[in-house]
Amino acid sequence: RAQVAESGGGSVQAGGSLRLSCTASDLPLSYAEYAMAWFRQIPGKAREGISCISGRGGETYYADPVKGRFTISRDNSDNTVYLQMSDLSVEDTAMYYCAADGAGDYCSGSWSLPGAPGFGFWGPGTQVTVSS
Repeated sequence: RAQVAESGGGSVQAGGSLRLSCTASDLPLSYAEYAMAWFRQIPGKAREGISCISGRGGETYYADPVKGRFTISRDNSDNTVYLQMSDLSVEDTAMYYCAADGAGDYCSGSWSLPGAPGFGFWGPGTQVTVSS
């Protein structure tokens, strides 16, 4: 069955950088047929979509809080999507998740909606903690 797994989280000081990775396996379709997105959740708050990349990587989108600081990319030969995070702040502390959009290979905008409809393959998450 399909599996998605994030890695690369950890503790970093404010202003620092981290690179998250997310690898998928056994998806029903080829990896390039899935838009991939990153999400994060702070305890007690709703999960929020922060970035999406189209199936072949030609289109990327970012939520306002991370725009200009985070970069999403993917390597379809490795079934992996990355999130390069720079200039981290305490407000970026959260559990970070990635997911595959079962609805198609383009970022339709659902990644930014509550519940991210269409995203059916989720990883267990990786914790990012930023200290001041």
